[in-house]
Amino acid sequence: MPSFDIISEVDTVELKNAVDNSNRELDTRFDFRNVEATFSLDKEIVKMSAEAEFQLLQMRDILRGNLAKRGVDARAMETKNIVHTGKTYSQEAMFKQGIDTPVAKQIVKMLKDSKIKVQASIQGDKVRVTGKKRDDLQAAMALVRGSEELDKPFQFENFRD
Repeated sequence: MPSFDIISEVDTVELKNAVDNSNRELDTRFDFRNVEATFSLDKEIVKMSAEAEFQLLQMRDILRGNLAKRGVDARAMETKNIVHTGKTYSQEAMFKQGIDTPVAKQIVKMLKDSKIKVQASIQGDKVRVTGKKRDDLQAAMALVRGSEELDKPFQFENFRD
């Protein structure tokens, strides 16, 4: 029976490259000259620090632009609150790996409600979808890709015929 897995992962190598490119862009930008502003990456957490709050917002836009250039979906990024310590402001952006259980349940419910002849099951941090016809699986992929309520990047892997 044909099947595939729905996953949500961020390529950590491309994330590291995007952070490095963002640091290089900070060095060349005129509005960040003589300003202490940096991006640092620790596992899947990017820490941005700058001297002013509006600079953090600009840095977030720089990071999003570089993520897009490297092919990393910015919807996987979850930003925390801005923290003010002494003379610097900092903010952390976490990149989520895997599908949370509530989101996985929402995907399964959405596929059942769509009346597409597929079965979906939650397996850890991914969702396995099986069906009798390849066309049904492709319709399920299109449904998950087009859903606006999930607002998370999904990849489809392990397609078996």
